Amino acid sequence: MLSLSEYIQQFLEYLEVEKNVSKLTIRNYRHYLKRFEAFLKADSPTLARPDHLNYEIVRRYRLFLSRFVDQYGITLKRVTQNYHLIALRSFLKYMIKRDVVTLNPEKIDLPKTESRSLKFLGRDEVERLLNMPEISTPQGMRDKAIMEVLFSTGLRVSELVRLNRNSVNLESKEFGVIGKGGRARVVFLSDAAASWIERYIKERDDDYKPLFIRYSGVKKEPDPNGEVFRLTSRSVQRIVEKYVRKAHLAIKITPHGLRHSFATDLLSAGADIRAIQEMLGHKNISTTQIYTHVTNPQLKKIHSEFHRKA
Repeated sequence: MLSLSEYIQQFLEYLEVEKNVSKLTIRNYRHYLKRFEAFLKADSPTLARPDHLNYEIVRRYRLFLSRFVDQYGITLKRVTQNYHLIALRSFLKYMIKRDVVTLNPEKIDLPKTESRSLKFLGRDEVERLLNMPEISTPQGMRDKAIMEVLFSTGLRVSELVRLNRNSVNLESKEFGVIGKGGRARVVFLSDAAASWIERYIKERDDDYKPLFIRYSGVKKEPDPNGEVFRLTSRSVQRIVEKYVRKAHLAIKITPHGLRHSFATDLLSAGADIRAIQEMLGHKNISTTQIYTHVTNPQLKKIHSEFHRKA
């Protein structure tokens, strides 16, 4: 039998090759599973084998996660503890699929977590945010286009930064993206978003491949395609944070918050939940249904018609 470490490595390779999981997810799973392996070696050195895993070991591991404190005195949030257990369950499912004798993953229950409130902006707040960039500068024009696209399409920030100039059809105002889990979908640009992308591209004097590029911080010669200039997800997060502060918004919104704003804007206007699911690229409708808890036009109408009317 292989060691636990070897099985973990094979599982991560399986996620990469067979499941086409993102590099970020693989990195997180490696972190969670290596923490579990380290716990096993410290807690039960002789039992750090797949066939020795049992419910009691998992119980102690959950207690370990609950009491964990890092070198800075920071504990693990309940949702982060859940991520560790989700990774462990996925690993055990993989092991059973390979006919390796180990603990049944169904025996690991996930504790309930507090519902996280969705952060999103109303239409007036969105408009205020979108009007913050100084469009007289190349950076400002780019930032304006970025935020218009985020709100118009509901793209994840990772999907946005992968866009190339030739992948966006400004005439039809629609284009395809590959989202989480390798799922393809079509997203749509508003007239405003398409217009700002066009204005931004016209301002550029390069032929670089990336749709959105940075203008500073490049310390080496770029390749002909300009990949070195491509914005990162973190750069886009900083851009949005900058204008949120400038707009003095009460909510500290992120690029993902603009995705939430896109969904709630559609739902508030009466869009079908299944259509929103398709546009967001959600695998399960249950993920999209979180927005019905935020805004439901029918309930709002009933409340307006009947509340305090007697």
